[in-house]
Amino acid sequence: MDYLWTPWRFQYVSEGTKSDACIFCEKASADPSTDREHLVLYRGKSNFILLNLYPYTVGHAMVVPYAHIAGLTEAAAETLSEMMLLAQQFQQALKDVYHPEGYNLGLNIGRCAGAGVEYHLHLHILPRWTGDSNFMTVVGETRIAPENLTTTYDKLFKFFRK
Repeated sequence: MDYLWTPWRFQYVSEGTKSDACIFCEKASADPSTDREHLVLYRGKSNFILLNLYPYTVGHAMVVPYAHIAGLTEAAAETLSEMMLLAQQFQQALKDVYHPEGYNLGLNIGRCAGAGVEYHLHLHILPRWTGDSNFMTVVGETRIAPENLTTTYDKLFKFFRK
């Protein structure tokens, strides 16, 4: 077995199981003055954008409704409309900051569909580059992110404060 030293993740791993509360609801209700700490990039009327704590690529984020709903059928039309508009804005932020060659957007609804947080709807947005899935991911079952989350946050946060 291979081990990678990632001391910056200890705080999350050690505190991650202390609460049964929904992680998205906690971040949504947190004081906006702590948005950087919670990786919340933008707060809209019905949704917010936050960076994924375990990114597949640099800039992997999610658009999350404030409402604790599990699927699309429970979402108001206004929520779904804003979700897509925020996804569009975030794609532009990624384009301006990171210049990706492509994007993946996806919803995993339900545990068997791959939802890590299965009871709170969220839309993943990932920038993609040719070769970003290299041998480390395929053979070593390890992902490499060349930038820490606070650096990514600071770069993308500037886009939303224009």
